[in-house]
Amino acid sequence: MSSFNPGSKTSEETWLHFAGVAGSGMSALAQFHAFGGGLATGSDRSFDNGQRQDIRKKLEGLGIIIVPQDGSFIGAGGSDRQCDAMVVSTAVEERVPDVIAARENQVAILHRSELLAHYVATHKTIAITGTSGKSTVTAMVYSILRGCRRNPALLTGGAVNELMAEGHIGNAFSPPPADGPGNTILVIEADESDGSVVRYHPWCGVVLNLGMDHKEPSEILDMFRAFKSNTKDHFIVGDQEVLEELRESAVVFGLDSKNAGIQAENIELLPDGSTFRIDGVDFALNVPGRFNVANGTAAITACLQSGVRLAEMVAPLAGFKGVQRRFQLVGREGGVEVIDDFAHNPDKIEAALATAIMRSNGRVLAMFQPHGYGPTRFLQDALVETFSKVLRPRDILWMPEIYFAGGSVTRDISSRDLID
Repeated sequence: MSSFNPGSKTSEETWLHFAGVAGSGMSALAQFHAFGGGLATGSDRSFDNGQRQDIRKKLEGLGIIIVPQDGSFIGAGGSDRQCDAMVVSTAVEERVPDVIAARENQVAILHRSELLAHYVATHKTIAITGTSGKSTVTAMVYSILRGCRRNPALLTGGAVNELMAEGHIGNAFSPPPADGPGNTILVIEADESDGSVVRYHPWCGVVLNLGMDHKEPSEILDMFRAFKSNTKDHFIVGDQEVLEELRESAVVFGLDSKNAGIQAENIELLPDGSTFRIDGVDFALNVPGRFNVANGTAAITACLQSGVRLAEMVAPLAGFKGVQRRFQLVGREGGVEVIDDFAHNPDKIEAALATAIMRSNGRVLAMFQPHGYGPTRFLQDALVETFSKVLRPRDILWMPEIYFAGGSVTRDISSRDLID
């Protein structure tokens, strides 16, 4: 897609423009470039409409220049400087004015995964993928390494509460490297939904699980095979039958599993967290659900490959503050507890609802808004099966109309179809 090699210049010499910079993946890359001293400009139609001003202010606070999404970014770096490349995601369409302006002015266009692949290659990188839990595990690995004073960097899709409390957006951070980027452990979330996971060649690769999501499981498994082949050193995989072929020469983690080399045992699930034991060391988590015990076990396994001892991880993991919209407690009022969760595929929805049922002596009132017409069409039967299986007769499900983010798409399905 591009004629620009991100490694051809230092970060300080490079000007990158990020179209759709308010998005989670794009804002993370823009911040990372700015942390490295590079010139970053960005545009987003939500900013043009006066929305998401909190994100805009934080980006501008890092020195990122925000411009309208009308092609005017071409002159944002001054008359004596040419933009090296525009970074886009799959969601940025050809008709967007910035794309048109880039092509007219011979500005290279980079897919966000190309830039991320560059960062992966130039750092000692732990890359975490899977159809469920990767944002949380990425955040857990980062928090453990940070708590153990390993000076990690982060690129992820979910906002980490620990970083948000320090005034950051929460999905990216890069500390000043003591001895160059090659000695900084970079922790990234590697996305399988757009196929970009196959671009990355990490030092340590982690595959958490495989279920129904944006693509057929067989297609995703092909990507995980390529991801394993690309991993340079340590490869970690969850103990799931569908991932059995990836276990050879891998470190396997699981819960009370005979197949796992690293396994959580003596698991006790509590309303607000859990306790468990790994190889004789007791751990506690302050985020609830059995799925988070699996997430914590995966994070511990990755950190072990980084040379961190189990005993060192106990306190940082106990202090883990979670990720925005991952079973996030919004508040309690009148005997009602309100939880916000980003769950959008069947496995995630089942885990979130099961945890809600475990915490509640009453009924669960669930509101689920399907995200996107294509994904809803693909997951329709699995979503119907999941809600029908998990929710009890006394529970209630509300389903607003499908969320539409704009663009050209066939709108031939409705939430009413799922409800019926």
